[in-house]
Amino acid sequence: MKRILVINANPKSHSMCKSIAEHYSRVAGLKHDLKSIEIADMNFELNLNEGYDKVLPLEPDLLKFQQMLQWCDHVVIISPVWWGNIPAKFKGVIDRTFLPGFAFKYKDEKGGIEKLLIGRTSELIITLDTPPFWYKYVQGNLIYKQLKNAVLGFSGIKNVTSTYFGPVVSSTEHMREKWLQKVQKLANNI
Repeated sequence: MKRILVINANPKSHSMCKSIAEHYSRVAGLKHDLKSIEIADMNFELNLNEGYDKVLPLEPDLLKFQQMLQWCDHVVIISPVWWGNIPAKFKGVIDRTFLPGFAFKYKDEKGGIEKLLIGRTSELIITLDTPPFWYKYVQGNLIYKQLKNAVLGFSGIKNVTSTYFGPVVSSTEHMREKWLQKVQKLANNI
């Protein structure tokens, strides 16, 4: 039995991401210990006016996010692509919580780091309004590169799979049902 954290990174109250997160959680929750986070429900200061030069105390929702991330063995991030990347509110969560001393620490003045979230795995489930092929091979697949390499990999979380659904904007009910069937398979295979 794994400890799974499902993150719906879409700040909208109703979305395909929310449907995917709920479906994944129902299925995986039958076999695993599962917790979920809705970015839409989180309240915190989004902006780091002084970057990391001035410590901004973490609000309760961000502290809870960090606790859940430390608790889990496997994190599932379900995010839409907005302007080629993750939504600003989810970026704000990352900026505010993946901090030195939590996600990584500097080993020396030359920029060497120690990854502090080693031992966890992740999977990405991405929704978009462009065809996945176009996004990945023409537009450069920025969301994957940012999350897999610059965030998760940098802190020691190994991404094991990435799944893309789109275009959502022109999808039919039949297509969305097929996507949820794929989500069910993903959740069953964890």
